[in-house]
Order: sequence, then C-alpha cells, then structure tokens
Amino acid sequence: MITIFNRKELVTTFSCKRQIDVRALLEQHHINYTYKIINRNSTSPFGDTRSRTGTFGQNLESTYQFIFYVHKADYEKAKFVIKL
Repeated sequence: MITIFNRKELVTTFSCKRQIDVRALLEQHHINYTYKIINRNSTSPFGDTRSRTGTFGQNLESTYQFIFYVHKADYEKAKFVIKL
C-alpha cells in the first residue's frame, strides 16, 4: 500500500499521451503507483478562474497536470522502466 509517508514522486507530466504510457509501463512491470490529477482551470477559492479570465491564448495541453507516485522501494525500478 502506498501512503503519503512511504511514497516518492516519480514523474510529472502535462501530456495525456505520456500519462497513458507511464501507467501502461508501470502496470506491465507490476509496479504499484498512485497518481494525482490537477486541473489548472478549476475553481479557485476566489471564484471560477476560467469564467473570470477565459481560456483565450492559453495552451490547452497544459490544462491537466498528472503527478505519479510510487513506493520508495520501487522508485529506482520504476525510474528505469519509464526511462527517466
């Protein structure tokens, strides 16, 4: 089980294709992982950011950030598997 105390950040990406590739490689090599998705256009505590500023001129490829975590003991193996 991966908890906040025994995990290590493996990779961060904004690419949907890259996150699919990372997930497939980790699953293929039986490495447990967790991930977090951050929506950069989500509602902030001060109101909806997108409704105030719009998305004109923003790179929509960087809307979502994917952060992958693995168990500390599996970090070196996972790093090698995804070829960082």
